[in-house]
Amino acid sequence: MADPAFGGFSGIEVSDDGARFVALSDRGAMVRGTLQRQNNTIVAVEAGPIQRLRGAFGIPLNRANSDSEGLAIGPDGLAYISFEWTHGLRSFAQDGGPASNLITTTAFDGMQDNASLEALAIGPDGALYTMPERSGRVTIPFPVFRLLNGHWDQPFTIPRRGPYLLSGADIGPDGLLYVLERDFVGIGFRNRVRRFALDGSGEKLILETGLRTHDNLEGISIWRDADGLRMTLISDDNFRSFQRTEIVEYRLTD
Repeated sequence: MADPAFGGFSGIEVSDDGARFVALSDRGAMVRGTLQRQNNTIVAVEAGPIQRLRGAFGIPLNRANSDSEGLAIGPDGLAYISFEWTHGLRSFAQDGGPASNLITTTAFDGMQDNASLEALAIGPDGALYTMPERSGRVTIPFPVFRLLNGHWDQPFTIPRRGPYLLSGADIGPDGLLYVLERDFVGIGFRNRVRRFALDGSGEKLILETGLRTHDNLEGISIWRDADGLRMTLISDDNFRSFQRTEIVEYRLTD
């Protein structure tokens, strides 16, 4: 796509039929598009225009407030987005309407700039779950923060395993939490997905890729078709010529 704002994708949501997607850039923008398939395999992607995230009075969010990372879309079409620099969430109407005020809590105070609320997912009860990219030290688990009925709590943590940092999350139609992680190893990335119950139990490794199998995967969407669960992932190219935007898809099996 020729638009210089195309890239930096940190979140993705795929429709129940697998035909449409919404992708979130980490520079305060979204793009909607379609996925064309043959024999259940993506053969083409058609992306619409880049839409800037807008605040009060329809003015695009400024740079300090537009480090958008995690994306979750409710059944009513309301989009929720987590931010790294401002350490909070905002909601956006489906028609691209202005953002809500920042939804935050004192529990986010002291989080690292450019390493806070990297992932966001919405549960079957409408609860929002958000997680930071870093936990502080490799010996400290990732905290999971939940917003339910206007109240924040921290119901569980996710153990850190090795050098991986958290980059995305989604709650699938099975009601389970899928956590996407990535590790940069000098010449490229390796990626991992783990799955948990919504109390933090039942940890299971779903995917672990070799070095440079994919680029910097940051967005994850779990959805179901007639054959079972699918996992669609998108990469953040950091707007660098030597990286690439990828949409990657796996079928999940027991």
